Amino acid sequence: MLAYLIRRIFAVVVMLMVITLVTFGIFFLFPKMIGTDPALYFVGKQSDPAAIEGIRQKMGLDDPILVQFGKFVVGLVVGRTYSNGPDVTQCAAPCFGYSFKTEQEVWPLLLEWLPVTLSLAAGAVVLWVVGGISAGIISALKRGTPLDRSVMGIALSGVSLPIYFTGMLALALFSDQLGWFDRPDTEFGEDPTAWFNGMVLPWVSLAFLYAAMYARLTRATMLEVLNEDYIRTARAKGLTEPVVIGKHAMRSTMTPILTVLGLDLGALVGGAVLTEYTFSLHGLGYNAVRAISDHDLPVILGVTLIAAFFVVLANLVVDLMYAVIDPRVRLS
Repeated sequence: MLAYLIRRIFAVVVMLMVITLVTFGIFFLFPKMIGTDPALYFVGKQSDPAAIEGIRQKMGLDDPILVQFGKFVVGLVVGRTYSNGPDVTQCAAPCFGYSFKTEQEVWPLLLEWLPVTLSLAAGAVVLWVVGGISAGIISALKRGTPLDRSVMGIALSGVSLPIYFTGMLALALFSDQLGWFDRPDTEFGEDPTAWFNGMVLPWVSLAFLYAAMYARLTRATMLEVLNEDYIRTARAKGLTEPVVIGKHAMRSTMTPILTVLGLDLGALVGGAVLTEYTFSLHGLGYNAVRAISDHDLPVILGVTLIAAFFVVLANLVVDLMYAVIDPRVRLS
């Protein structure tokens, strides 16, 4: 297991380096290929040529792309110094550069936005995993019944309806009309109760979309597993139905669910764009959209790398959990 973990960690590091190189090249090489100077995004198109040239030299935008990438990677580890004669700026590690829009370091901005996205992801994932898997199991055990058709009908609605529709509908009904829940405009440190009340609608709206997909996946996988020989053997041995389902069938059912969960959770932590925009949650997704509108390349690059990190990390955790869920993985 230790050797496997070391190999997987090494593969994660290599994957992140490749993603960093490709992403950096897209954001800083592609603008030059289409005749756009990234320095203009920092100082503005109306600035004089001397100011533009000063930014090019200070930010190292005149260097070859591989040299820029090398300095960027070194800055992530040990920090970086931007200098143009007497004009010297120190960027502490991990240095993602400076925002073209606000001229602030990107890393502190990411740390400011990340808790909002993490809180949204954490609450939603609990709801959709518990609700989606439970609904899928019930639907599989009651196959062909009105309950099965009702659950799958609701699941189909959840998959079909976009998050901005269900989110706006939830705000209009449960916040504006009934007043049961507040809009999410309170931080956890200010008032935990008000924060929780404001986050209920974003959690439920986001979880409804994912729970519907997980319910359908769980039902399909469970129906396939229930037809396996070892399930019939377990029942023939006289094991109770809760033991057959909970101890035997669920282990095989959870394997594909864990795979999808790793991808979904990693991408979600990288930024639930539509949910954050619908509920005006200033997390990674919300600010990434603003950065795209402002051509703020360092911020876009930072959010992309954070999202990639969480996707790769989530898949590493899922791979390790396979051995816990399915004994056949341990034997192999």
